[in-house]
Amino acid sequence: MGKWVQENVTNLESISKAAKQVQEHVGESGLTLLVNNAALRLNGDLETETAEQMAATYATNTIGPHQVSQAFLPLLKTAAERSPLQGLSCSKAAVVNISSTGGSIGLMFLWEKMQRVGYRCSKAALNMLTKCQSRVYQDYGILCLCIHPGWVKTGTAEADLTEEENARGIVHVLATLSEKDNGTFVDWEGRPLPW
Repeated sequence: MGKWVQENVTNLESISKAAKQVQEHVGESGLTLLVNNAALRLNGDLETETAEQMAATYATNTIGPHQVSQAFLPLLKTAAERSPLQGLSCSKAAVVNISSTGGSIGLMFLWEKMQRVGYRCSKAALNMLTKCQSRVYQDYGILCLCIHPGWVKTGTAEADLTEEENARGIVHVLATLSEKDNGTFVDWEGRPLPW
C-alpha cells in the first residue's frame, strides 16, 4: 500500500522533505514513477492578467515540476539502474508531467470560453521542460513525457470526464508507454497531441 507524502512544489524545503520521506519509504529500490500534477489556474485574459498572477502560475505549473524532478532524480536513477528491464518504460523509471491542451499552441483548447493566459503559457513552458528532460534523462534510463488528463469534472459539471474515467485511462496509457513515447505529449487515451 502506498503512503501519502505532502509537499508544496513552490517551496524547496518542502520538496526536499518530501524526497527524503519517499527515500525512506522506497529504500534502495528507488522511485519508478514520478507524476508531477501541480496546477494553479487563475482567471486572467489578455487585458486583466497581471505579472504577479503569471509569476505565481509559472512558479507552480513549470518551476515546481522542474524542482520536484531535480529532487527526485537520484531516486529515479536508482530505480532505472536496478531495473532488469531494457529500454524506457513506466515500469523502469519515468517522469510524467500532467500538462493540458490549454497549453497546446496548436489546439488552444477552450480559448473562446476561458483565456487563462498565465495558465496556458505555464503549461506550454511545462511541455518544453518535459522535452528538455526527455533529452537528458533518457541517458539515465528514465522515460519523460506530458499527459493531458482530459477535461475532468473536478471543478465544473460541464466537463467531459469523471475522475474515475480519467484515472482508468491514464493508468492504461502509463502501462503501454515505451521508448517511442519519450519526449511526447499525449492525452489520457494515449493519442498524440500537438505542442
